[in-house]
Amino acid sequence: MTTAAAAPPSWARYLIRFVGSSYIIVMLIVPATLILWRTFRPGFGQFWAWITTPAAISALHLSLLVLVIVVPLNVVFGVPTALLLARNRFRGRAVLQTVVDLPFAVSPIIVGVAMIVLWGSAGALGFIEKDLGFRIIFGVPGIVLASIFVTMPFIVREVQLVLAEVGTEQEQAAATLGSGWWQTFWRITLPSIRWGLTYGIVLTTARTLGEFGGVIMVSSNLPGSTQTLTLLVNDRYNRGAVYGAYALSTLMMGVAVAFLIVKGVLLLRRARAKQQA
Repeated sequence: MTTAAAAPPSWARYLIRFVGSSYIIVMLIVPATLILWRTFRPGFGQFWAWITTPAAISALHLSLLVLVIVVPLNVVFGVPTALLLARNRFRGRAVLQTVVDLPFAVSPIIVGVAMIVLWGSAGALGFIEKDLGFRIIFGVPGIVLASIFVTMPFIVREVQLVLAEVGTEQEQAAATLGSGWWQTFWRITLPSIRWGLTYGIVLTTARTLGEFGGVIMVSSNLPGSTQTLTLLVNDRYNRGAVYGAYALSTLMMGVAVAFLIVKGVLLLRRARAKQQA
């Protein structure tokens, strides 16, 4: 006969709430509030002026360019990788899973150093730049590669979890009825993973726009050429243009909040879809 676990005393519950709330306030709310206050203290006009400078617009364009390259590539390669990990048992599967999760454990700075060692002019694949004249490191391709590396796990992980949850019954039934691989994927698999895939795309987008450590190592950080929004924030702060850095930080924070709202909506719709299934 089992007995229910005794509930913690009321003072313990209040203490836990106080500690949790204090942690969130000190670590998240207070810093965000200070940035907002310092951003808009000179006035909204100054804020608009800081985020519409030629350097800011160029950095925004580059960040968006990197985004429209990174996200589709992660989708194209991430979904098959998730299918491979979720639907197959093979020798080396654990190694592949570890490689996929590697960006969670490795500092982006180390990623940047590794990119230089591999793709730099003196690196293992340096002939691409020296002989073919195609610059990767300290150019836009290096930024794209670093961003792909740090965002690789998001789509794979989200889609893999959904695939493990939905199982293979519907796919097996479609194959029994004579459906080809592409028909099964397009009509059965893809609709079943749409929420996980969308969620992974949202996370990938947010991380790509906010990536700094790996990007700063492989970028020449030239305004109007290879300077992303995060690099411009760092450059402005180091030059003493703190209000300009605050303005861009507020802009990026607003984008992050928007993605959090999208994430919450997707989770809610996914929960409702599960209930209706």
